[in-house]
Amino acid sequence: MGSLIDFALHLDKHLGLILESAGLWSYLLFFVVIFAETGLVVTPFLPGDSLVFTLGTLAATGSLNIGWLFVILTVAAVLGDSANYAIGKYFGSIILKKQGAWFLKKEHIDRTHRFYEKYGSKTIVLARFVPIIRTFAPFVAGVGRMSYPRFLTYNMAGGLLWITLFVFGGYFFGNIPVVRKNFGLVIIAIIIVSILPAVIEILKERRRQTAY
Repeated sequence: MGSLIDFALHLDKHLGLILESAGLWSYLLFFVVIFAETGLVVTPFLPGDSLVFTLGTLAATGSLNIGWLFVILTVAAVLGDSANYAIGKYFGSIILKKQGAWFLKKEHIDRTHRFYEKYGSKTIVLARFVPIIRTFAPFVAGVGRMSYPRFLTYNMAGGLLWITLFVFGGYFFGNIPVVRKNFGLVIIAIIIVSILPAVIEILKERRRQTAY
């Protein structure tokens, strides 16, 4: 736990070390992480918002090319959701039957269903900004057989909006002196704000269960 907290607090420094050792291969690594975080139901724990913001910050220092970074992360986000949709469409019924599967928690699926009930197809866009829901939304869309052209439209819009806000947010604001001086706290704040909707949803669900 201590090492995870240290990694989050000093994410920029750790990523800097990766850049020094991996060079251009770092782009491939970042692509894989974002693809997996959005595209595989087994990896919802991977960093998303904080990673993209920090990469934008590093791009502002010249460590990464902002143009290539933007394109690579956007493609990773869109392809990740599309892969997750395909998994849900073709294998979802089989996976959902495995109630004891360690990677598939019923509350995550239920929470995602409630998002769909409330926001409809817009969930694909809104879920980009909610960890865990971001990973399960395209999977549930595939299980529910949402038409792929419709899904792809929302997928591309959501992926483009998500990457744009966070990567350019890091690029333009990440190196402001006050932000740079308290970078660890900024990353923690991003994580807290990201998970807040999920926490609120959990509390609402517990109230509903208590009421019954």
